[in-house]
Amino acid sequence: MVVGAGYVTLDVFDVVPGVLTRDTREIDPPPRPDPDEDGAIAPTAASPAPPMQALATTVPPPTQAGLAAALTPAVKDPALGPSVGLDVRDGLTGERLWSHDPGRARTPASTTKLLTAAALSHAAPGERTFDTRVVTGATPSDVVLVAGGDTLLAPGTGTPDAVAGRAGLTDLARQTAAALRRSGTTTVKVHLDDSYARGPALAPAWAQEDVALGLTGPVAMLGMDDTRPLPGRPAPTDPALTATSRFAVALVEAGIDVAGRPDRVTAPRGATELGVVHSAPRREVLALALDESDNALTESLARSGASEAGLGDLSFPSVASWVRDRLTEQQIPTGRVALVDTSGLSRATRVPASVVADVLVLASTGASPEFAEVVARLPVAGLSGTLHDRFHGERARSAAGIARAKTGTLTGVHALGGTVVDADGRLLVYAVLVDRAGGTPEARAALDRLVATLAACGCR
Repeated sequence: MVVGAGYVTLDVFDVVPGVLTRDTREIDPPPRPDPDEDGAIAPTAASPAPPMQALATTVPPPTQAGLAAALTPAVKDPALGPSVGLDVRDGLTGERLWSHDPGRARTPASTTKLLTAAALSHAAPGERTFDTRVVTGATPSDVVLVAGGDTLLAPGTGTPDAVAGRAGLTDLARQTAAALRRSGTTTVKVHLDDSYARGPALAPAWAQEDVALGLTGPVAMLGMDDTRPLPGRPAPTDPALTATSRFAVALVEAGIDVAGRPDRVTAPRGATELGVVHSAPRREVLALALDESDNALTESLARSGASEAGLGDLSFPSVASWVRDRLTEQQIPTGRVALVDTSGLSRATRVPASVVADVLVLASTGASPEFAEVVARLPVAGLSGTLHDRFHGERARSAAGIARAKTGTLTGVHALGGTVVDADGRLLVYAVLVDRAGGTPEARAALDRLVATLAACGCR
């Protein structure tokens, strides 16, 4: 990824403002609603990130002494508490410019999703789509809805340029109804085959309170965008079967009678396809999961990627190990990385700030062009995603519209990992993890000021 002056002056109106924030609370002890945690705003369709212009490589990076003078007071801010890990790298070379205790493993919260995105970008083609199909069943009066990994289906018609809701159940029902009428079939029973990448719905480390509060939901390979979990609105206990029931209703609306209630079967081999709809490309869905910090969506993407790579055991720990192994393949030092899930919802996950920075350098230096496309869609400070309501303070505004980051929030845990262009026009990568902080607003504001210090720094 070559990022430059266009990053500094990026057209804010080409970036869709923020959507759902799902960075969550601590799990142990059992969580309670916390008004200081990330809030939620209505989901909107995401759009591709604007193109970025080349940065002149003749601009020198900030010096270690200059960064030390600027950042030492920032990392000692009392609001961040006594456990701060910070790693600042040159975005073009990956060279470490300054750090503060970067090697100690800390709870990363949702910045874990950066590791998952890097692993998926390495292992799975970004242009691949998730296809939801309807095929003939055991008899002419049976149809089977076959899950293919799309959990963002629109309940009605799809929107071709959207990420969430690109494929629509109504479109699929109309295709199916037309095919059935051509064969003379007017009454069917609807079944569900969700054997693709099948695994447990909920991670053992997740608290039931988190699920009940809508901070995450069951991991499935079929679901609808309008039933995704939101804070205060939990997801259905069976997203795939709920989507199948909605498909049956859409089939009735398309003129086909439906008998009975949907159930689970395995689609017959060689079944005739009656209809199919396609999701947005995987890289766009992955970028959306990071932008919205969607835990269940991230886990679904990781599971599908691991399944397609041939992993047989699709339990949460096994998929997390698969992600860790993919990072090792990319020369990321994972010796101190302990992943319990792939979304960061578990407090038991531990990652050093240096590893978050290592992963981001894969994108900034162009070592992983596929991952670079995902990082280019990270939330923009003060404008979009989980950063839409941040960097508005007087001492943080210098980074608004300039910094990108993946957030991470649990009670006492706050993190940012992303990129920023400094006052001299040099691209910097940063990762900061704090896991013994005090109040949420104060800690966030302190992190925003730290990143703004980088943005304003002409530290040569």
